Amino acid sequence: MTTASVSTRLTVRKITARIGAVVSGLGPDLVLDPQTVAAVREALNEHKALVFRGVDLDDEGQQRFASYFGPVTAAHPTVPAVDGEPNVLPVDSYDGPVNYWHTDVTFVLNPPQASTLRSIIVPPYGGETLIANTGAAYRDLPEPLRAFADTLWAIHTNDYDYVKPPETLSQNEKDRRELFLATKYETAHPVVRVHPLTGERNLFIGGFAQRVVGLPKGESRDILRLFQSYVTRPENILRVVWEPNQLVLFDNRITQHYAVGNYDDEPRRLNRVTVAGDIPVGIDGSQSYSVKGDASSYSPVFATTAAG
Repeated sequence: MTTASVSTRLTVRKITARIGAVVSGLGPDLVLDPQTVAAVREALNEHKALVFRGVDLDDEGQQRFASYFGPVTAAHPTVPAVDGEPNVLPVDSYDGPVNYWHTDVTFVLNPPQASTLRSIIVPPYGGETLIANTGAAYRDLPEPLRAFADTLWAIHTNDYDYVKPPETLSQNEKDRRELFLATKYETAHPVVRVHPLTGERNLFIGGFAQRVVGLPKGESRDILRLFQSYVTRPENILRVVWEPNQLVLFDNRITQHYAVGNYDDEPRRLNRVTVAGDIPVGIDGSQSYSVKGDASSYSPVFATTAAG
């Protein structure tokens, strides 16, 4: 199949100026040949988040699609997977909304390079997922702040009040939090990460980033809040409105996301499959390093190549 025939079949339509595109022209099973995989990767590099509508996938099909972009990870370092599917994580409203800006699993040494979310149960209203372009956020920084960010590293950890303060949790949420913290992880990542395929710099922070290396918590909180305010500017955000038979693929190396808890007590469920990632690298070439917790059983280290 020629590149021309791939481009004729695959249509990529921008959703916003800075992030997001709808991909159409593919079969509902999302079975792709190598050239189409390369075209989707190119679209992902440009748009950061891709929406596929009218798909017909089960858990096996979602894992197959994710595996086009690299080896898949286990479902999560600590949270249980879907029964019988060790690589699929249920994102279920029963466990409470994750209404906090974050990049997936940055508390481990090599966070996923990409995530897929597939709609299973869609509420009658609300329940959107917001996805932010952290590369655009870095470019928005005034030069003095950009130069400052370039020098910083941050400690990411799963040991914090991720969704709600502990005293406000229901028993189910308490049980979920206990599972989430079954193993405690801490990893130091550069605040400015260089994307291995595009060379773009981006603000690699989010909810799991809890402290700037070399600074106490108070000053760290203020600095991280300042940088985070650039990530969540409306111009940088895609609002994914979920519908049945929809899949979203986003680049976890250069985005953050947020699940909007605006659907009352209606059921909502997505299934997540993540693609193994490389170890983040800062602008000086230094790699992230683990401080606490071994996540090698969760994810292999993805070897970045020119093609993928």
